[in-house]
Amino acid sequence: MYKKVKIMQLKSVFSAIILALSITACSTVDKIVYRIDVPQGNYLEAAAVKQLKVGMTAQQVQYLLGTPVLVEPFNKNTWHYVFLQQKAYTSPEQHTLVVNFDQRGIVTNFNLDKPLPDDNTPAVNNAIITSEGASTKSWWQFWK
Repeated sequence: MYKKVKIMQLKSVFSAIILALSITACSTVDKIVYRIDVPQGNYLEAAAVKQLKVGMTAQQVQYLLGTPVLVEPFNKNTWHYVFLQQKAYTSPEQHTLVVNFDQRGIVTNFNLDKPLPDDNTPAVNNAIITSEGASTKSWWQFWK
């Protein structure tokens, strides 16, 4: 009787081990869980950076690009805009824009470390609605 109980316990422990190993083996498959795109820092757009010109004031730059992520503590005339984008399972991509001002707050130069992706083509889930087929009738002239 004691041997039967021991064998039954051994079978249940063995079954639990097999079940645990089979469940954990499935969790090693990549890309099962959905991961969202994570933008961090200043969202830099190629169109906005193209508008940046030497001779702009600090207020114009801040209106165009937003508040910088970092203003150097010992040199208030250098602003850093950092944009970090991680899309789903790809490695993160970082873009850094450094804007230098003179003592009057006028842009002297700026440097973008690598080109930003040009968003001229719409994303799959961002459909652009055009009015090519739309009629020119007014809402109150529905009978025409």
